[in-house]
Amino acid sequence: MQRPLAATLSTLSALAALALTACSGTAEAAKDTRVPAAPTGVTAAAGSASTVHVMWSAATDDRAVTGYAVYRQGRKVKDLPAGTLMTDITGLAPATPHTFTVRAHDAAGNLSPDSAAVTATTLAATAEDRTPPTRPDALRVTAAGRDAAILTWRPARDDTRVTAYDVYQGDSRIHTVPGTATTARLAGLRPGTAYSFTVRARDAAENSSPDSDPADLTTTPAPGAPPNTAPTALTARAAHGAITLTWTPPRTSTPVKEYELHLNGRFATTIVWGAQPPPGPVSYTLTVPTTPGVRYTATLRARLPDGTWGDFSAPRTVVTR
Repeated sequence: MQRPLAATLSTLSALAALALTACSGTAEAAKDTRVPAAPTGVTAAAGSASTVHVMWSAATDDRAVTGYAVYRQGRKVKDLPAGTLMTDITGLAPATPHTFTVRAHDAAGNLSPDSAAVTATTLAATAEDRTPPTRPDALRVTAAGRDAAILTWRPARDDTRVTAYDVYQGDSRIHTVPGTATTARLAGLRPGTAYSFTVRARDAAENSSPDSDPADLTTTPAPGAPPNTAPTALTARAAHGAITLTWTPPRTSTPVKEYELHLNGRFATTIVWGAQPPPGPVSYTLTVPTTPGVRYTATLRARLPDGTWGDFSAPRTVVTR
């Protein structure tokens, strides 16, 4: 039996109205007109005659900050993703003051107000300098709550002068302080996580020193979280065509017989002891290409007695010979 035409038209009209209402509701829900807060804690420090290092604290938004823009004298010079809170501005004129501001933006394109303006004066141009500073000594790290750490070190030496110290986590630079400083505060760390830090000195010609010895820290777990299960005391030693790793297993109810090794952030191999693993520190030698000068950053995690993978160790970086 066919439905009356009037009833069919009425049904179609109702469905169309519902569709329009749904679309309108979705559009209203997706609409975002609130701007992020302005970034705070902006600092600028000259690293050489032509570079300035700019850093800031993460901005907030009612949804999420998706990126930052850095401005010099009001003109945008860098666009950066949300996870990046520092950058080097290069190609600057020597012995000149440069003023910087930072703005945050969200997925809808809303721009925050300008941050407070900061000014840094680039260093005077000098004669060609190819001699790097000595490496910083006696690096120490102490916890400052669950999500921060304080680094201290003895100053490096240079034939001209040290203009900056760069802090590295693994093989990534995460912080920079002026060459007159011998301490740095790192914020935004994750609770219950193993970290390894090194420091390099830098001069006005951008020559960098060798890495300091690493300093490790495992941050305090969040309330109610299980203790960290990472292998500790990891060391890495390079030989021709090989890297030897040595570490202390985590404390578990039964000996750990299996580890997962990652190189440069990617899975490399599984290390398995067929019999009872040796007590105390254990070692493993990995074959690598014989090309000299290649950097590898290694991390390990253990398979726990319940079959799950534990926490990653602090990373270790090694250069092939």
